[in-house]
Amino acid sequence: MSTLITGIAELRTQDDDLATLHGAALVVDGDRVAWVGSAARAPAADSRVDVGGRAVLPGWVDSHTHLLFAGDRTAEFAARMAGQPYTAGGIATTVAATRAATDDELRANLRRHVAEALAQGTTCLETKTGYGLTVDDEVRLARLAAEQVDEVTYLGAHLVPPGADPDTYAALAAGDMLAAVAPHVRWADVFCETGAFDESQSRTVLTAAAARGLGLRVHGNQLGRGPGVRLAVELGAASVDHCTHLAPADVDALAGSTTVATLLPACDLSTRQPLPDARALLDAGAAVALATNCNPGSSYTSSMAFCVATAVLQMRMTVDEAITAATKTPARSLGRQDVGHLAPGARADIHVLDAPSATHLAYRPGVPLTHSVWRRGTRLVSP
Repeated sequence: MSTLITGIAELRTQDDDLATLHGAALVVDGDRVAWVGSAARAPAADSRVDVGGRAVLPGWVDSHTHLLFAGDRTAEFAARMAGQPYTAGGIATTVAATRAATDDELRANLRRHVAEALAQGTTCLETKTGYGLTVDDEVRLARLAAEQVDEVTYLGAHLVPPGADPDTYAALAAGDMLAAVAPHVRWADVFCETGAFDESQSRTVLTAAAARGLGLRVHGNQLGRGPGVRLAVELGAASVDHCTHLAPADVDALAGSTTVATLLPACDLSTRQPLPDARALLDAGAAVALATNCNPGSSYTSSMAFCVATAVLQMRMTVDEAITAATKTPARSLGRQDVGHLAPGARADIHVLDAPSATHLAYRPGVPLTHSVWRRGTRLVSP
């Protein structure tokens, strides 16, 4: 069955050839976009949906989340708001709760967060392991994640478990743990940061993952300047995420590489860190993505719209740049050409806003603007 979606005031295709169209329409056939163009020239279809002069854009692509967890860290958040600094050590609280949870409890929590994100227009999700930190628990998280999300990342090198020797644990994360988890994931990540894994330990895990054919991602430069960005660029990682504290050499390295700088503004706000210098990255020619970093400790939000509004209002990104950073560029960082844009052949992931222009995402911050959502050609969220 094909469906003609018409009455589109503004269609942001995120496609280089089609760009932004006005008075537009598109045809969905099965799970793919079949046609895009002027509503006046729209072909016939089996059914028709008129979106009533609203704006349409691709579904959000959230390329950095930690959705498989149990437990709650409200007290940690409250303490941070009262002045306690953020450290990586709080992850251990979630690890203990996640290990104690049943598969069904973890499935239900993941399902709730995926549905919450979808209701806000997110149609492609990456999520990570990293709250298990034993071979069996990391495999369990990877297996459960693969049931519900598009992209799964191995993050056994999230934190050194309390009482463990850092080098010994890094060797495990690069050895038996990686070998067990690799069949269930496409990506590997390392938290290369003070209080987590140093440059040598991070390199050990990442090079082992690359040797197994996994794509690389890096948590880098969140809490201060460090080796994360440089290591990600050197190893050809698809993305280096956070990028809160960058030296000029880091900006230059990213601008001269294929590594995407994925910025996580909700996390920086929640941890009271400075926001990343998106303008410097973009002006230098670096590829910039936005993601929620949805997790229970440092960024408990699934709202990509919040990240887009923050990027425009506080990080000096234009609306066009922010939308690209939430659709097309994160898709690139995930090695995907089927999502993040609306052109013939793309996956029919469609986000309809209850506004005539996507500019309203920043113009009306905090207002729930998602009107309806299609994912893989199926209308899942509607008024």
